[in-house]
Amino acid sequence: MPIKPHTLAWGIEQYRKSVVWKQLATATRRQRENIYRAACEKSGATRLGDITAHTIVAARDKRADTPHQANVFVKAMRAFFQWAAGPGALVAADPTVGVKLLKGRNDKVGFHTWTEAECAKFEAHWPLGTMERLAFDVLLYTGLRRGDAARLGPAHVHDGIIAMRMEKTGETVTLPLLEPLKASIAATPCGQTTFIASAHGRSFVKESFGNWFRKACQAAGVPGSAHGLRKAGATRAAEAGATELELMALYGWTSAKQAGVYTRAANRRRLAISAAPKLVRAEKSDQ
Repeated sequence: MPIKPHTLAWGIEQYRKSVVWKQLATATRRQRENIYRAACEKSGATRLGDITAHTIVAARDKRADTPHQANVFVKAMRAFFQWAAGPGALVAADPTVGVKLLKGRNDKVGFHTWTEAECAKFEAHWPLGTMERLAFDVLLYTGLRRGDAARLGPAHVHDGIIAMRMEKTGETVTLPLLEPLKASIAATPCGQTTFIASAHGRSFVKESFGNWFRKACQAAGVPGSAHGLRKAGATRAAEAGATELELMALYGWTSAKQAGVYTRAANRRRLAISAAPKLVRAEKSDQ
């Protein structure tokens, strides 16, 4: 059935043809594509002019039980309508203006950062040679996001150096293949094109890898996630003295803002440890 002009489905189709859409990172397009597909299946015949802030808020609130997913939906619709009200010239006004994101219970801290005890517990449960342990080692000793970790393979390693273009930012990260990861790769029957693979030897896509790794965490009795392990690595590096520039290079960050979160926390920890003994009153020695 042909798509009627000036409907949501028609507008999304125009957006996909735009330069703005093509300039988005592959991971961002994939995530938003899923949202747009679901929205068009349900409301694709709705005229763009009939979509108001109330419409967006109602759709957001239907997802209120999962605040993160609700906010991802709002961000995707905001990106579309900003284009539609601007370069696309499809609507007179952006209906997402003023629509607020929902607050989740982890908004202030984000993903749980693995503790050293949790890392040790996972390692004890999943020994060298298991695919679960290899995934853990890839995430911890490269700092890659889950999508890039799932793509990492022999083609990215030359003369002991890993070089990979980040799916999200487009930045290229270059880092040494650290000994713990090298040993883990050698001990594990890897996939043909990627180090991490399913039981059938197939490579994971980002979403399935994240779900698989979360199950591995649950089996080990730790409350971790792939992203939380990335944060643990950044914390470990910062506490060992890594600078903001070093963290930016390692994690592919394009600004010092994210790196500063870890270096400031590490500096506070070092200063507190240094300052704590000063709380103890020095005892006077007998003369």
